[in-house]
Amino acid sequence: MAKKQSSHRALKAVFALLLLAGVAVGGWLWQQYRGFADTPIALAGTERILVVERGDGFQDILGKLRELGVTEGHDLEWKALAHEMQVIARLQVGDYSIRHGITPRELLTKLESGKVIQHRFTVVEGWSFRELRAAMAKDEILAQSLPAMDDDAVMTAIGRPGQHPEGRFLPETYHYTRGASDLDLLRRAGLAMDKAVADAWEARASGIPVETPEQLLILASIIEKETGKASERPEIAGVFSRRLKLGMRLQTDPTVIYGMGSNYAGNIRRSDLTTDTPYNTYTRGGLPPTPIAMPGRDALMAAAKPADGDTLYFVARGDGSHVFSATLAEHNRAVACYQLKRCR
Repeated sequence: MAKKQSSHRALKAVFALLLLAGVAVGGWLWQQYRGFADTPIALAGTERILVVERGDGFQDILGKLRELGVTEGHDLEWKALAHEMQVIARLQVGDYSIRHGITPRELLTKLESGKVIQHRFTVVEGWSFRELRAAMAKDEILAQSLPAMDDDAVMTAIGRPGQHPEGRFLPETYHYTRGASDLDLLRRAGLAMDKAVADAWEARASGIPVETPEQLLILASIIEKETGKASERPEIAGVFSRRLKLGMRLQTDPTVIYGMGSNYAGNIRRSDLTTDTPYNTYTRGGLPPTPIAMPGRDALMAAAKPADGDTLYFVARGDGSHVFSATLAEHNRAVACYQLKRCR
């Protein structure tokens, strides 16, 4: 009996020792885990960009971190931390900047918060829709849909079926995050242009020779293409407005170029000025049927508030600016001087 009691006590002692050892090991593992969670990650050199894509699971993200050089912690520690923070199902798609010194806990908080890198795409004043499409196709971050669509399909996809795409997208810089598509950006730029045209139309001067916001947009697109000098836009608008009121043809080269389409080879010949197209303002009166480019806010406001005066002509100096004239004789002298280099 005594022998059995002694054996029983020995077993209890061994169990107690094992329990203590387990507690000690568990405590050590817990300390290791807590240390892992709040220990800065060592990343040599510049920042790393972690790309979290739609459909990525936690193991996919962890694999990408390893590829970026994050060696800290075992996979189980990362998963335990993610479960503890309850972020497994709340990690956001996007591009994240990962810098030296961030802790695993801070990193997971960042992935949960969606503090992603903001990318930029700029629609340039005076671009045609063809140029806009080409620039979007070169953007490596935007999800691409446009290459498989013609213009009509694009306009239908963004909720503008039957609308001509030229001039419908406001030139400015748009910020977006990974996952956004070219169609998403076009929708935003289209709404921005709607608002800009409405604002210009609301602020228009009385007596301007355009009857609708659509005509205002068309006129603004011509103004945009005629000069890149912001200070000249109201004066250019004034010339066009007076010509429209007098029933004179606009006779503006950018409309001829637009009407030539792919036939334009970099210069306009005299025969091009007399070849009729719906956009040739040398052969046709009034405004062309659609915008010819994307006007910025300044061009829209110039069309809405043209400068007063009596000038009816202008010619390029060759330095980006223009000479304005009130009579044909003055204009012919300016052409001779600045275009034919026969200044007197």
